[in-house]
Amino acid sequence: ESFEMIDKTMIPLVLAGPILRRMQPSRLAFWMAVRSECDVRLELRLPDGSMQTHEWLARDVGGAVRQIKAGEHLVYLLIDCSLKAPLPLDVWVSYRLSLRFVSNHQVGWQDHTIWASDLCYSGHDWPGFQISSKVRALLHGSCRKPHHDSGDGLVAADAHVAENVPQNGNGEAGNDLPAALVMSGDQIYADDVAGPMLRAIHQVASRLGFSDETLGDLDVALPDLASDMYAHPHSYYEREQFLPKKGPERDLLGVLFRGVEKPVFTSVNAHNHLITLAELLSMYLLVWSPSVWDGLDLSPPDGLSEEHQALYVQELKVIKAFRDGLNQVRRVMAHVPVAMIFDDHDITDDWNLNRAWEETVYGHDFSHRIIGNALIAYLVNQGWGNKPEAFEGKLWHGVQQSLGMPGCEVHDAFVEELLDFEGWDFHWETEPLLIVLDTRTRRWRSESSIHQPSGLLDWEAVTDLQRALRGRDSVMLVSAAPIFGVKLIETLQKFMTFVGKPLMVDAEYWMGHPGTASSILNVFRHRKTPDRFTILSGDVHYSFVYDVELKGKSGGPDIWQICSSGIKNEFPRKLLKWLDHLNRWLYAPRSPLNWLTSRWAMRIIPRKPKGTAHGRRLLNRAGIGLVRFDELGAPVEIAQLLPNGDQVIFERREREARWD
Repeated sequence: ESFEMIDKTMIPLVLAGPILRRMQPSRLAFWMAVRSECDVRLELRLPDGSMQTHEWLARDVGGAVRQIKAGEHLVYLLIDCSLKAPLPLDVWVSYRLSLRFVSNHQVGWQDHTIWASDLCYSGHDWPGFQISSKVRALLHGSCRKPHHDSGDGLVAADAHVAENVPQNGNGEAGNDLPAALVMSGDQIYADDVAGPMLRAIHQVASRLGFSDETLGDLDVALPDLASDMYAHPHSYYEREQFLPKKGPERDLLGVLFRGVEKPVFTSVNAHNHLITLAELLSMYLLVWSPSVWDGLDLSPPDGLSEEHQALYVQELKVIKAFRDGLNQVRRVMAHVPVAMIFDDHDITDDWNLNRAWEETVYGHDFSHRIIGNALIAYLVNQGWGNKPEAFEGKLWHGVQQSLGMPGCEVHDAFVEELLDFEGWDFHWETEPLLIVLDTRTRRWRSESSIHQPSGLLDWEAVTDLQRALRGRDSVMLVSAAPIFGVKLIETLQKFMTFVGKPLMVDAEYWMGHPGTASSILNVFRHRKTPDRFTILSGDVHYSFVYDVELKGKSGGPDIWQICSSGIKNEFPRKLLKWLDHLNRWLYAPRSPLNWLTSRWAMRIIPRKPKGTAHGRRLLNRAGIGLVRFDELGAPVEIAQLLPNGDQVIFERREREARWD
């Protein structure tokens, strides 16, 4: 559909947000997506009735509010507000964001009662937040695939927050009010998209009036313009026809099949792989906000085969259920500070898995562009709010130029700049300290073979981590992939790597690279390391908890490996059941196989998910992780909150301790 055929009143004033990002007593960060440039007013109300008011005009360039124009009807508001009077800790602060649109100034200020009337929790007239002196509770999770047929863990997060906000603006928050919502990867699935979601993406992109991206010079059989690609017969369920190919692999399979070309991208679900900047930016709006769904036509597009029509109808049921929960998703993200870091599906499957992958993908103009577009979308929607100061300066000039002229030389040059950027990792000065690792772009590439998996963190990044840990008693360490994973699965990954097929089993694990494995274990053994490590991970589509202890006379820190995955994804049930049982049998306490692992000098105590079958240690239920901490920063209770309202506690059972 062309934009000229659309009633512009269908475009909401606020397309998504507000989302709370890094919140400090003297500095607050909010993210919003709106219809056009506007003046912004932020009011803060404390329990004693005192107020702070901050106001910024759209024409003020370089102030606390950065306005990024992405399309004719899409502007991002990146609000980074410094406060003259610091906010008190451990109290509920109500806030109101009001907008006055430049294109319609006479209407005046419009707050959430106009553009998001259901934004507040019961008993409140304004949304709010609390900056905690100590983290007593925290929500975390990863892997939110909209078309997976399960509930949405962010809806469960909203239900939990609803029970713990103050009963009114002057009350006290519950003890379980999370200090943060940590999203440890795969907030979107750029490489695995349902047909109905892609249909919605194209309509949103048309309505918002993005500049048409030039594609014709990327050395693939593509239409010249993005708009032509959207209408192409291969645009739905057949995008692998667009994606670049590489020559045959130099292995036994390559010889047997006589040089069959293989896709550059390794995702087996790349039939609707997102390609353009407009598609990626629209995807973020659709997974975070109910507003942009209004008035969309989700009927199947013309030209689908009978098989694809059947798949479309099946996916549509799940997508509609996903859409129905977005009011709660918007609400919880407006009340709890959200930390985000990428994993592979935010960009593409197996992103930077090994040196061979990098040389192939970055060596082709089209795949290079796709990675760059996903990184630009990540920067605007996720990366900025983690550490706003890291993105000050000329970086935003490159973003704005790329959005204004996607496909031009300036766009491609900016992609090169982003690929060299090393500021994606971050930490928040919470208590305990929250450190979030970048395990995707700061990798330790194998020197022995280009096909060997890269280490998840290079030597310089490990050194930076060790420096950040100095003087800390407790730390929350976010690693997208678990540092201490399931041994049987890691053994399978190691075997497939040995036979030259690491991509078949997603062979990305901390112990898979000798240098990274040794370095991270040395961090835990260092004499000045913190006493308590809570490792928060996702990635694997099942949840588990390990208590980890170092062997040896000197002892070491207490370590908790907590994995919550997925927010809306699950592992194949029968396969995980067998892997769980085999892992427990093969690596029993007295099994000699334990001495063949990289972690032989550690004691691993797996926790049992309460209420699951005997012998199970892995929980295969979509939801959101909840960790409750004591005054010293140690976890005292670890649970998975399920979308149906249930709560699964991971119980520690000392008698089942084993050597790992």
